[in-house]
Amino acid sequence: MPKFWVSFCAYLLTLFVTMPVVLAQRTETVDISVDFNAQTVPLGKVFVPGVDVSGRGFYRHTERPQGLAAPEVMQAWESEIGWRGFFRLQYNLWEIQELSKDKAAQEKLLASYEEIIKKITDAGGTVILDIFGTPAGMGKAFDKKTPPSDIRAFKAFIKEHIRNLSCIKKYSVWYEVWTAPDLDDFFLGRQQEYLYLYRAIAEVIKELEKESKIQIPLGGPGVSWWFQSLEGNTIITPERSLIYDLIKFCRRYRLPLDFVSWHSYSTDPFIDKEITVYNKTAVALIRDWLSYFDFDKSTPLIVSEWNYDSGANVLPARHERSFVNASYMAARLKNMHEVGIDYQFFYALEDFLNAKEGVIRNVGVFWFDPEYTQYKGGPKSVFNVYKMLRSLEKGMVPSAASKQANDFVDAVVTKTGESLAIIIYNYIDPAFARNYLFRSIASLHPAERKFLVGLVKAERLDAVLERNEDINTLRTTGKLKALLKKAQDMNDRAVKFRETARTVNLTIKNLKDTYAYQRYGIDSSCALNCAFTPFEEKEISAENPYKETLTLQPYSVALIVLKKQKPKPPEQTPQPVSPMVSAQGAVQVQPAEQPVPAAQEPVQPAPPAVAAKESLSPASSVVPVEQKGSEVKKQEE
Repeated sequence: MPKFWVSFCAYLLTLFVTMPVVLAQRTETVDISVDFNAQTVPLGKVFVPGVDVSGRGFYRHTERPQGLAAPEVMQAWESEIGWRGFFRLQYNLWEIQELSKDKAAQEKLLASYEEIIKKITDAGGTVILDIFGTPAGMGKAFDKKTPPSDIRAFKAFIKEHIRNLSCIKKYSVWYEVWTAPDLDDFFLGRQQEYLYLYRAIAEVIKELEKESKIQIPLGGPGVSWWFQSLEGNTIITPERSLIYDLIKFCRRYRLPLDFVSWHSYSTDPFIDKEITVYNKTAVALIRDWLSYFDFDKSTPLIVSEWNYDSGANVLPARHERSFVNASYMAARLKNMHEVGIDYQFFYALEDFLNAKEGVIRNVGVFWFDPEYTQYKGGPKSVFNVYKMLRSLEKGMVPSAASKQANDFVDAVVTKTGESLAIIIYNYIDPAFARNYLFRSIASLHPAERKFLVGLVKAERLDAVLERNEDINTLRTTGKLKALLKKAQDMNDRAVKFRETARTVNLTIKNLKDTYAYQRYGIDSSCALNCAFTPFEEKEISAENPYKETLTLQPYSVALIVLKKQKPKPPEQTPQPVSPMVSAQGAVQVQPAEQPVPAAQEPVQPAPPAVAAKESLSPASSVVPVEQKGSEVKKQEE
């Protein structure tokens, strides 16, 4: 479940990272050079389409998980993207146990869970099953957020479910223990109580593995930030984090820890590259912890929830301006890959509009209108990012594709022997200068850090960044003044490029033969129910190098696909027909071919109907209610 935003000052204290290498150009032009002969590495797993399938938040019946996206949305994803990848499913133990007195309803609810798990497994995908919600009657209080008091009953309950899914049905499932346990909205207990909860499930896993002779992956803790703990913590003391304690705890009690997970909501695409006080990224630090406590250093690290988030539950950038989120998504994924994160789950598949519990968040890939009894909704721009990801080739150029890469425009380059697919994005962080300061604060002296926090509390930081307050008048060190001046320059650039299109000069070297060129795009021309059709199509011949000039609007994403064309066979010149000569030497004229009578014509079977490539779903109710930026007409209600 998504984390609730902390205060701005607390957030400032948690984002202490140094500035990433900046190679930005101060002009509107960016050069991107690609060598078609470059060596590749396998495409990073973070680029494989994956999502938390949560959504909606409330159904009038109990036969479907309350936090699962609508059936129409699930069908749309299945038909357009498919289930081959990693997907996260919230498994609410409280919700299941509440139906214990109505076995028929409980069986239908479990069948709904199992249906999606089976679909993903059958497609070759994997489910991260997030276990949360203490079953009714097993907690220390009558609340699904409390830790279990009857450990024996809890273990028996969870063992039955894991045995069915993993040992009997043999579905491809990894189990994540809880979600955001550091937040009172999801767990009301101490850090040690969470560790005992994890141990109870881990002991069940070990027993089932011994019985079935199969591996059942288990991990956690799914905290709201990688450095958080149940007692509260900041990035300054990461060794007090729940992740650190969990790794140490599992080593002490010889418990399985097959992956480590956490959440990360932000507008900063570089958030995963934040530098700790140990002068290394969080990913590198966690891998060091794993190695120190005798776990495999390559244990998967998973950002199990993330999205564009600036603090509010409902954001224009996640709905009517969802192209902003789309460009953020492309930028964030590249940085996740570069820092070494193994898997990620965008949260969530559908918006949450649960009036019953007061949860309203437009975080979904799909939107919907709750005022209608029948389904009325459709995809946002971010859905087309998934289609772009699906178009990427299997080989990735490991180094940055940008010759002049910068904080706003960059590219992901993939290729095979005969094809090339490039995603180019233009994302401008609305808090670009502030996030630069947050990423630099670890390098400051405590007194300098305190002064910077004071600027925020006094609401003076914006005045400084906008040059309405003279830095030279500030009573602080020269080092901090230099940092603030740099932030001013970065703020100027961000303000400029939020409104300025960028010219991208794309150069492709060593391109041979003839290629079909297609260019797809996401930009401000469409935010909801957008068609995924080429903006441009043409055939290009080999030039060395091949050059293309693109205009990239702010908050936009482009996909360029090149497919090698098969050589056309040479045209055959028709040969004249020689007249036939009879034995008597007379020329015989061949009679004209007579048409076959209708009754004698062979009947050819009709070709099977082919669904439109970009249809959202076989169900007509899923067709978008409005189509922008395409030739699809507005559907009548």
